[in-house]
Amino acid sequence: MKIRASKRYTLISIYAFIVVVCSELFYLVASQFDEFSAGLSEIFATLQPFIAGFAIAYILNFVLKFIENKILVGKIFENLNQKYKRFLGMAITYVIAGSILYLFIRIVLPQLIESITGIINDIPMYATETANWINGVLSDLNSSTAVMEFATDRWNELTTKIMGLATDLIPVLGIIVKNIFSSIWNTLLGIIVSVYLLIDKERFRGLSKKVLFSMCSEKVSKKVVDIINRSNQTFGKFLSGKILNAFIIGIIVFIVLSIVKMPYTILISVIIGVTNIIPFFGPIIGAIPSILIVLFVSPIKAMWLALIILILQQIDGNIIGPKILGESIGISAFWILFSILVTGKIFGLVGMIVGVPMFAVIYSLIKEVVEYRLDKRGLPIETEDYI
Repeated sequence: MKIRASKRYTLISIYAFIVVVCSELFYLVASQFDEFSAGLSEIFATLQPFIAGFAIAYILNFVLKFIENKILVGKIFENLNQKYKRFLGMAITYVIAGSILYLFIRIVLPQLIESITGIINDIPMYATETANWINGVLSDLNSSTAVMEFATDRWNELTTKIMGLATDLIPVLGIIVKNIFSSIWNTLLGIIVSVYLLIDKERFRGLSKKVLFSMCSEKVSKKVVDIINRSNQTFGKFLSGKILNAFIIGIIVFIVLSIVKMPYTILISVIIGVTNIIPFFGPIIGAIPSILIVLFVSPIKAMWLALIILILQQIDGNIIGPKILGESIGISAFWILFSILVTGKIFGLVGMIVGVPMFAVIYSLIKEVVEYRLDKRGLPIETEDYI
């Protein structure tokens, strides 16, 4: 008797085999999760120079493209070989990046360290002065003894917690500095990797597409390339815009605080500028520690700082931000909040920064699939038609 293979049962067998293999792999990972995590950590540690190099190249590529397309143009450069033009553009790019890094290390970093050290050393003095100020205010208001004791006790508890946090902050800063110095070698290797990536970026892009088209059908390959291009455009526009926006806000904060003679101007400007990269929650995350720092020095100045931050954030949200980032990246405020909360919970600070463009890409893909299926069935694709 001759047995004929059925295509249907062959596919079922293949799918069943894949399910069994995946189940076994999942069981092995779940049962030996610590070993699996250690293995992943070792792999990431090995690939850290390449990850750092890719990140550096991705950020500097925006500067390089601007230099090649806007600066190295005209009659002087039109007859220049593309290879030499690329080398010149990269030289200018790395000089700019190196100059910014040097200025930060030479000017900003020492003042940051001095400010943080000064705050930690002066917390007891600030706490005593603030407690005396609170007692004076309550005395002027003719508050009862019970109210004064309650306010004093609550302030002493808050001061104790803050002093404990400041004490715990010292070893944390030590660990951060240690990690920074231990990562210098990987960073240097990453810079070298970024140079090679930027020199032959077109070739690397072509090689990746070549491998993709060899493994997948033409239709699937074109769709993957379209998704990658869309993701790159969304991430590039968002990250470059946010970094520029944060730099502008930091400079404005520094100028305004210097004019009003606010204490710890450099430290507060860096905090507000860096946290401004985080969408939605960034201004709040930056404002709270900044106001608390000034509160120890002068409650009145802390109130002025809160007012200054509020005004600047309104200017940023209504004028500066829309001019740099555009009116929208394709998702509503609700989905921005949703993406920040979810990705922030999973990936931490990095997730809060890249969560919005990541969700914007996912949202656009889901929207495209839904509208394609509705259009194929002859149904309306506008959301208003289903309200």
